[in-house]
Amino acid sequence: MTARQTGAPRSAAIHGTSARRLDLDDYFARQRAGRAELPDPEPVLRNLTHCVIEVLAGARDLEQLARWVTDDVYRNLSKRVVLAARARRVKDLVPQRPAFTVGRVHLSEPADGIVEAVVMVHQRARSRAVAIRLEGLDQRWRASVISVL
Repeated sequence: MTARQTGAPRSAAIHGTSARRLDLDDYFARQRAGRAELPDPEPVLRNLTHCVIEVLAGARDLEQLARWVTDDVYRNLSKRVVLAARARRVKDLVPQRPAFTVGRVHLSEPADGIVEAVVMVHQRARSRAVAIRLEGLDQRWRASVISVL
């Protein structure tokens, strides 16, 4: 495979009755999906929250979430995983599977194919909220923002 030249155009001509230019980045990029094309978001929100809490506790590998999150979310979670591991190492703690239950899911749909939700997580000592924004991309949900509060 040869490297693409820096000055090479990123478009192609489509020949036919109505010839037009097609931008290859738009054609091969992730395609937005409408709400009618997507499954119920609540199970995805619950499972994703469960996995994120386990990843931050060191009980699950972050790589398992790669297909469900965007690149930015993956990078941010990766930083938090490193910080959490460092904090455990300083305190001489071993990673353990946390005991928690996923509570209520409060969700809203600000636009077609976008869901913003807060998922409550209850542990023995405290409760936490996980804010997640899901976007419909390529006929499935992907998390574009995850924030553990």
